[in-house]
Amino acid sequence: MKTLKTRLQKKIEPIYLVQGEDVLLYDKALELIKSACNLQLEEFNFLSFDDDSFDGDAIIDACETLPIASDKKIILLKNLTKINENFKKKLKDYMKKPVESTCLVIFDFYNKFDFVICDVISAKRLDEKSLQELIVSALKKQGKTITKDACEKLIESCCSYYSLIKNEVDKLCACDDFEITDKIVEGMVCKETEFTVFELTDALSKRDSQKAVSLLNLMDKDTKTFTLVLNHFRRLFFVAISDLSDKELADVLGVKEYAIVKARTLAKNFSKLQLKNIYEMLDDVDFYIKNGQMQVENALYYLIFGILYC
Repeated sequence: MKTLKTRLQKKIEPIYLVQGEDVLLYDKALELIKSACNLQLEEFNFLSFDDDSFDGDAIIDACETLPIASDKKIILLKNLTKINENFKKKLKDYMKKPVESTCLVIFDFYNKFDFVICDVISAKRLDEKSLQELIVSALKKQGKTITKDACEKLIESCCSYYSLIKNEVDKLCACDDFEITDKIVEGMVCKETEFTVFELTDALSKRDSQKAVSLLNLMDKDTKTFTLVLNHFRRLFFVAISDLSDKELADVLGVKEYAIVKARTLAKNFSKLQLKNIYEMLDDVDFYIKNGQMQVENALYYLIFGILYC
């Protein structure tokens, strides 16, 4: 991802494969590719296919059709999970001689397209050193500096998701202080609780008790955090037992589609029985809190250890 803009300036490849866990970076990659392609008449020259609209023949036909009043067209395959062997064969045949005026972009959160040999765009979270360099550089452009402790706290609060860090850096640039300190970050940066809950769930699924407790220590022990944990595990349970598509389930649960994408990945680390037991435990704890039988902070730690050993 760090070098994508430079690579696009040199050459726009006919196929890009985007893989990684930072879902927000997928949109950033597409934005850069769209800008480089300078699409005209986007309603005709940008076509998107997901599981609901999947049609192998239509995808290949779209790739082979020339753009309308534009030098380029973009075909987006958005986190497909239902690809069949027939489509794989046709895509492999297309890759042997792709149409140069077509830019095929494959969002592959589920790693279904590992067989595709092309330019790969990493949407994995950046390492701490790279994030620190980006933060320092962004602040320097605004005439500001940041202490090492403040930089580490900013990264930690955003769970190393660059898209979130960038938004917080924009906020910090607007403050009056020239040096961003630990205290300023503490006061201005919103801890991304929803992302921390995702990290917490991941740690719990791997039975990493040390990381799980460390993440919980970062979070506010209040009703809002408990509700996020409650809703998150309920979402995992529904994802595990539902046959609905990502979009349909997102509409039913009232969340963004990428939240369902993430939930599917995490749900695979639990059995359906485990998720059912966790779901019932959450309902019991919710009842205890509402009836004054348990404090929220105690409830959160009770849940963490209950899930670790369920």
